[in-house]
Amino acid sequence: MPGGFGYRAEVEAFEAVTYGDTETAFARMVQKRADALLVSSGAPFIDRRVQLSTLATYHKLPAIYTARSYAEAGGLMSYGSPGEEQFRQAGIYTGRVLKGEKPADLPVMRATKFEFIINLQTARVLSVDVPATLLARADEVIE
Repeated sequence: MPGGFGYRAEVEAFEAVTYGDTETAFARMVQKRADALLVSSGAPFIDRRVQLSTLATYHKLPAIYTARSYAEAGGLMSYGSPGEEQFRQAGIYTGRVLKGEKPADLPVMRATKFEFIINLQTARVLSVDVPATLLARADEVIE
């Protein structure tokens, strides 16, 4: 198989603008028998982190998120750039613009720091056995 993983994965995007849309999206995921969930970053989702993590756990859907606050709210795991790193980079951009640089001339900054959080409480509820090697790589494990 391509990539040598020995399995085939299908990816489907679900849009959820409102809280009701989120419920509908989860119902569709369950109907389609989704194996896992990746929640993208964005303000509408971070505001719904408790709803998203609760629905994922309720529907026994292992999920990974892009921010620590999801794992703290009960999500299975998160991997992403810490918020303070993003704010630091925004401050650098702001300072450069205030000093007269044109925003269009500024280079794209990529995150240089990432953190991986695992919520073992949620793993137990989902009956997910997290390998010791993965736990060892986590920056934090929520017991």
